[in-house]
Amino acid sequence: MVINIKSPLRIYVHTPFCIHKCHYCDFNSHVFKAPPWQKYGDALVKEILAYAKAPQFAGRSVSSIFFGGGTPSLAPASMFADVLQAIGDSFVLESDAEVSIEANPGASDACRFEGYRRAGINRISIGVQSFDAKELKFLERIHSGDEAIKAFAMAKDAGFDNINLDLMYALPHQSLAQWFTSLQQAIALQPQHLSCYQLTVEPNTQLFVTHKKKQLAFPDETLALEFFWQTRKQLAEAGFAAYEISNFAQLGKHCQHNVGYWQYDDYIGIGAGAAGKWDDDQQGAVRYTNIRSPQTYMNAVHQGDSAINFREDLAYAEAMGEAVWLGLRQSEGLNLQRFAMRFGQAVEIVYPVLLRQWLGQGLMETYEKVGQSYLRLSDKGLNIADDITASFLHA
Repeated sequence: MVINIKSPLRIYVHTPFCIHKCHYCDFNSHVFKAPPWQKYGDALVKEILAYAKAPQFAGRSVSSIFFGGGTPSLAPASMFADVLQAIGDSFVLESDAEVSIEANPGASDACRFEGYRRAGINRISIGVQSFDAKELKFLERIHSGDEAIKAFAMAKDAGFDNINLDLMYALPHQSLAQWFTSLQQAIALQPQHLSCYQLTVEPNTQLFVTHKKKQLAFPDETLALEFFWQTRKQLAEAGFAAYEISNFAQLGKHCQHNVGYWQYDDYIGIGAGAAGKWDDDQQGAVRYTNIRSPQTYMNAVHQGDSAINFREDLAYAEAMGEAVWLGLRQSEGLNLQRFAMRFGQAVEIVYPVLLRQWLGQGLMETYEKVGQSYLRLSDKGLNIADDITASFLHA
């Protein structure tokens, strides 16, 4: 089976350095007192130049770029300017491309924000998590609620008009009232986007070890769902549309880079521990992950070696399952025409049993919008979203 279309191309750039690694974090982050910014930035540029020569990316335009971490806001603006220059020289960067950076309120200053804006970054995502002092202490964040508010103000003053705030809910012993206090504080700042995630205990984190020893008092499933639905209600009343399970935006302010992930677009991952994916006409898709150690990553790239540590060739059926799994995270759901164009088969032909099951139970629904057909989770289905979406991975 042949994949018939090429998706928009995205580029993710990972900055793995942090001042402190929070105990819940399972991202590739490393504490460095003095990160080697020049050497690391040079490695990023070399990796970009290498991918620009790869046949699967030849002639492709770049729709979005995301600088994640780690704590990218520790880095000098010159590093991002160099990376963006390399991308612009090596690919066709769309004129309206979204270019995002993650920022930690405890590692931010006005000069850096202004430098990021001048470098060409036009969207900023600030990792607030909470405005409550006790909750921030539990999460091991290095900033205060006041510093988070100041970081938001600095971003606005620097010229950013597309700002996201990250928040976490369902913390141990957290009440709905406590959560609503942080949520309303975030709404009052009038950002363009809010990401609201339930705190989860991930393996290979210090929080996992602590929870295993002490059994922290996380909300039960019923209360966690109450957090979820009340969050949606309050944000809808404030003018934020839920366009994905955990993401909310004002009109026209969806995070285009993340939308690309959910629509199963191709993306290049640059940097230590970064991941990438591209469609393969013969095998479905290719996924890869880079070397996680920053020093080992830099050494490999500067020696002319590949930075890839792990590569997986997905079979055709596996790629289709991933596309459905990701697409169903969106509120609009999976675009059925796009799926058929990419994979050459209609979704109802590929998954007849699962569709009968979930549609029959009222957990999924189909609908039409502007001449396109969609498959999405119903409100009832959102309560068990992980179970439903994962079923397509194992079909």
